[in-house]
Amino acid sequence: METPFPQTRTGACKPGLAAFAVLGAAWALVPVILGAYTTTINAGMAFPDWPLSNGSLNPSGWLSDRAMFAEHSHRLSVGVLIAITLALAAWVWRTESRAWLRRLSLFGIVLILVQAVLGGLRVRFDSQVLAMLHACVAQVAVCTFIAISVGCSRSWHDCPVLLSPRVRRLGIGCCALLFVQLGIGAVMRHSFAGLAIPSFPWSTPEGGILPVEWDFRVAIHFAHRAMALVVTVFLLWFAAAVWRQRAAPAGIRLGALVLAGLLALQIFLGAEIIRTYRDPVITTGHVLIGALTLAATFWLTLVAHRDRIET
Repeated sequence: METPFPQTRTGACKPGLAAFAVLGAAWALVPVILGAYTTTINAGMAFPDWPLSNGSLNPSGWLSDRAMFAEHSHRLSVGVLIAITLALAAWVWRTESRAWLRRLSLFGIVLILVQAVLGGLRVRFDSQVLAMLHACVAQVAVCTFIAISVGCSRSWHDCPVLLSPRVRRLGIGCCALLFVQLGIGAVMRHSFAGLAIPSFPWSTPEGGILPVEWDFRVAIHFAHRAMALVVTVFLLWFAAAVWRQRAAPAGIRLGALVLAGLLALQIFLGAEIIRTYRDPVITTGHVLIGALTLAATFWLTLVAHRDRIET
């Protein structure tokens, strides 16, 4: 019987390229982690210059000073990511005939360069708004690498997944909600509003749903909690819908379980931030799990749309 996605449409799978793209996606999380830690300890302006750090590629004392180490490591990790992105794009253009993958690799270059410039301008102008944008673009970069690695994988070619239109729509909706939530989280983080509401899960120690007093920091913190509730409902709905799909292979169903597990861990870490008074390691872990939750949701949504992408 003829397969619904002929091999001639997608060409041969490229495991080497896929593995390199996975490496890129994994490394793209490193600047996210280091950036979150840098923000948490308020070290974003450890160096007042850019692209050098105190006028040097190897500033004196950066290995022994926590703030300098966090910020300079973040900068170095972005430099490595730029090199990986350029190499990945060159590999894609040399070996891939699919236009969408080629365009995606170029988009990755533009994205990483914009990310680097945003980081530099954030330092030059000491701008929290640019810092927030810088944090959000990093999440898009992770998804870009995931799309390239999935498109080059053997499962994309050999095991097409047929999921219902409802699952596809849910996936798109969940990705959109997660981006909104990550944006709200970035605003909250860079406004240092992580403890603006110092109790959990209620907004007051007496068990009130709404805070007693309001200002911008309280409002953005409350918005983050409210959106977390919305995201939780939709992600569980999406994971359950994927799990119930008869056509979904075991790997996809396992991905739905992983997504639910990431969601539970994220809620736990959010509560721990309050309990530990914004411990840097806990707060950084919360950012990382948020990025992984988006990555898992994006992956499931991308796979669900395979037939439309490869037409």
